[in-house]
Amino acid sequence: MQLYFSPGACSLASHITLREAGLNADLKRADTKTKKLEDGSDYFAVNSKGSVPALRLDNGQVLTEGPVILQYLADQKPESNLVPKAGTLERYRLQEWLNFITSEVHKSFSPLFNPASNDAVKAFALQNVEKRFDWIDKQLAGKQYLTGDTFTVADAYLFVVANWSNFVGIDLGRWPALKAFQARVAARPKVQEAMEAEGLIKKAA
Repeated sequence: MQLYFSPGACSLASHITLREAGLNADLKRADTKTKKLEDGSDYFAVNSKGSVPALRLDNGQVLTEGPVILQYLADQKPESNLVPKAGTLERYRLQEWLNFITSEVHKSFSPLFNPASNDAVKAFALQNVEKRFDWIDKQLAGKQYLTGDTFTVADAYLFVVANWSNFVGIDLGRWPALKAFQARVAARPKVQEAMEAEGLIKKAA
């Protein structure tokens, strides 16, 4: 398998899942601005949407869309418990979280990173992110992770998206349960491995 990623982008959740599941994949860095790979080749030839992540399977097929890739990877190693069993209510609860994170949180951040966004657009987007964080903070109260005491792919995804707060001036201190969640996930060895590999944090001495 080959995982196409951009450092710190939503593809980091797929990278974390790879490592948490103990799966092997070649990491291929894509520049989401120039749409080029490190060897200079055209990333659009891999994913015509031009976005990360993309996962090239051993049979040559390419999967796109983060929430789909997260579930595919976790399903390759059911014993990792990164997703509940297919067909169970617990799995649908996980998908509920993935849908919420991708449509309501991830997309709310997009205008904050868009240089074409004016101040009014950014203020509106910021308000949306804060509302989503208000709700998530309540859901996390008294829990280790989004669905209980077990780390899942939804936690990897939320961790990555909420981490973008550091780049847009949002102080997570307003949401104690979410801030504690971020610290909890950041301390996981496989999460640290993924972040080190992407150059987001320095390797521990």
